[in-house]
Amino acid sequence: MSNTLSFAPTQPAGKPLRAGLWVAQLLVFTSFTLFGGMKLFMPVDQLAAMWVWPGAVPPWFLHLMGLIDIAGGFGVLLPALTRIQPRLTVLAALGCVLLQIAATIFHLSRGEASVVPLNIILLALSAFILWGRGKKAPIPPRG
Repeated sequence: MSNTLSFAPTQPAGKPLRAGLWVAQLLVFTSFTLFGGMKLFMPVDQLAAMWVWPGAVPPWFLHLMGLIDIAGGFGVLLPALTRIQPRLTVLAALGCVLLQIAATIFHLSRGEASVVPLNIILLALSAFILWGRGKKAPIPPRG
C-alpha cells in the first residue's frame, strides 16, 4: 500500500464529465471575478444598496474579499486552461469551497439567509471542481 497522494483518475473520465467540469470552472471563474471586481472597484455605498453587508464591514475587509474572490476565480480556470501547474486548480477549488463555507456562516450569522442559496450553488460548483480535477479528470501538465 502506497503512502503517496495520487491525483490520477481511477477510470478515464467521459466527455460529459470533462465538459461539465469546464462549464463549472467557467461559471466559478465568471462569478468570482465579477463579484470580486465589484467588491474592489464599486463604491461601498452602491454595494451596500445592492447587498446589505458591505456597509457593515470595514472597506479594507471588503477589498480583501474582492482580491480573494478574483484570485479564486482565476485559480480554478487558468492553471487548467494553460496546463501550467494545473494542480493549482485543485488547490484554488479547495480555497473556493472554504470561502463559500465561511460566507454561508457569515451571512447566516447576520440573518441574511436570502443570499445563502448563491453561496450554496458556488460551494457545490467549487466542490465539483475539487472532486473532478482532483480525482476523476485531472488536467495533465504541459509536456
